[in-house]
Amino acid sequence: MLKTLSSVLFIGIIAWSYQAIQPPPAKICGSQDGPRVTAPRIKLKDGRHLAYLENGVPKETAKYKIVFIHGFDCCRYDVFSISPALIEELGIYLLSFDRAGYGESDPNPKMTEKNTALDIEELADQLGLGTQFFVIGFSIGGEIAWTTLKYIPHSPVGNLYIASSHKYIICIDCLRDATMCRLAGAAIVAPAFNYWWHGFPSNLTTEAYNLLFPQDKWALREEIRQQGEYVSLHRDLMLGFQCWEFSPLELDNPFPNNEGSVHLWHGVEDRIVPVMLSRYISQKLSWVHYHELPDAGHMFPVADGMSDAIVKALLLGNN
Repeated sequence: MLKTLSSVLFIGIIAWSYQAIQPPPAKICGSQDGPRVTAPRIKLKDGRHLAYLENGVPKETAKYKIVFIHGFDCCRYDVFSISPALIEELGIYLLSFDRAGYGESDPNPKMTEKNTALDIEELADQLGLGTQFFVIGFSIGGEIAWTTLKYIPHSPVGNLYIASSHKYIICIDCLRDATMCRLAGAAIVAPAFNYWWHGFPSNLTTEAYNLLFPQDKWALREEIRQQGEYVSLHRDLMLGFQCWEFSPLELDNPFPNNEGSVHLWHGVEDRIVPVMLSRYISQKLSWVHYHELPDAGHMFPVADGMSDAIVKALLLGNN
């Protein structure tokens, strides 16, 4: 009798422990008990919704179209503040979006490192951005920008979504087997790093990891996390530092004919992400245009004129 009770108690403790460590269910936007939907959204092929925000000149008349990838604990509103004068001068259309689980975008329970890149491509297709666009990623968004170079650049032309508003026609039958460079360029700004990417020397990643402040925390922002911290912050961190199927250090130049460019920006005084890893990548990938700011920290893009400088370098090739 005692053995039976002990066994039942043991199983009960295991069951309780398992339940205790399970994340709470997400509060999906638009569901009966979830937050209300206020943003424009698209429905992705897998059924999830992606919320977005459009800024700048109308995309129909824009000369340059940019998709911005926000960082950790941020949302579609946390986008670089490009000056209105530069937006008008260059004809810039700027598209930002809530990454999966953030803001008003549905969580993705099957998230891998390639999903956000594919979400971006589908968002661009459904909104009719045309055959090419630029990307800018900041912090963890910068880490994700590497995945766009892996999974977006050379897309089969036959898979492109041809919107009725386009002013051109692509012969799908003729170009079914052709490929084109979907990205026009990328700016990777103060990017987070996966310390387990292949190609980094172990002593370098150990040194960089040891430089991080254990007390570094991000401010609570309720609207960003309204669907639950597990599907936003926790999944973000798990994805950012889990084992990836590729390493940016293994990437080939996506623009071998100089039809686009990749820019990497980092501040020497960054205490969130040590600069040494960006330096190493820039040495290994000679096709990356590296910009190092001597007195800048992690949030240097908010300094006066910095966002404009980043955009000009990306769009015009200015140093």
